[in-house]
Amino acid sequence: MARPIEEFILAWKSLSGSSAEAGWRSIAVSPAGGCDLLAGRRFPGNEECMLACFTTVGLPAAEKLPEGLGFSVERVDPHGDGKTWLALTRKESGNVELFATMVCDVAGALDAETSTEAGRLLRVFLGRVRAWQEFMRKGAQVLGPEAEIGLLGELSFLRALVDEGVPAMAVIESWMGPLDGVQDFEIGTGAIEVKSTVSTIGFTAKIGSLEQLDDSLRQPLFVAGARLSQTETGQNLPEFVEAARESLNGDMEAERMFSERLLSAGYFESHADRYPRRFVLSGMFVLEVAEGFPRIIPGNVPNGIKRVFYEIDLDRVSGGHLSLSGVLQRLGAI
Repeated sequence: MARPIEEFILAWKSLSGSSAEAGWRSIAVSPAGGCDLLAGRRFPGNEECMLACFTTVGLPAAEKLPEGLGFSVERVDPHGDGKTWLALTRKESGNVELFATMVCDVAGALDAETSTEAGRLLRVFLGRVRAWQEFMRKGAQVLGPEAEIGLLGELSFLRALVDEGVPAMAVIESWMGPLDGVQDFEIGTGAIEVKSTVSTIGFTAKIGSLEQLDDSLRQPLFVAGARLSQTETGQNLPEFVEAARESLNGDMEAERMFSERLLSAGYFESHADRYPRRFVLSGMFVLEVAEGFPRIIPGNVPNGIKRVFYEIDLDRVSGGHLSLSGVLQRLGAI
């Protein structure tokens, strides 16, 4: 849960001013477990920031820190104490309200962490900020109808994987769709691409690249189809999210990574009331992508073609539907 925003707003207001000298002004706010937090401003630009101290852990010089459209993360030493401090700072072009929301969300993620071990708190901090990096890159807006349906399908498939006995952490680590992976789930040596539809006639799957159905990259490769029906009594997207979270059976590390993946996918909890539509999962099937599967891949297009976008009707693909348990056994996931 995000930390209340007032603590940071009041601190930033009291620190606001002007200075020609480069440096930091800061006020301590409530710590997050073993992590000291400061609300501050960086001068001479007067930009808002949150500084976090990870006392007993070092950060490799080669570590690439996240940077988004409206924020940056940098190593700092505001007190000259030699400790590991990171500053999450709004860029001059960044929206103040969105940055404040981000700071409170990152602080809340640290608050929720039960461990006081500095290395783990550092991973939580960086993981959450990187999720915001993806969220902002994708526009920091409410998901459109098509993206909403796609996420519903991926969440339904995620639950199906857990139900089949794949460990919760392994499922979340394999979920690459929010990170713009070539396929939605990378499991073992292979992968599974998830497609969703609300159509009652046919199953149109949109393919956005030459690589998406190329099994020379990962083998074996499968396509899973999730058919959804819009109803008045089903679940909306936030309820699908909570059902998927509950399926993780209290694995706190999996839940933490799940929250990061959701944000990377473009779903932010504060937008929950913007998804009123309700759906039920009316069916799911799995097809193998192998010889004879209708697809356009680098190996069957003329030289010079670099990008493609096409559609397949999965209901018209020959070959029988496969059991998910059999697919997971071939992938070595169970």
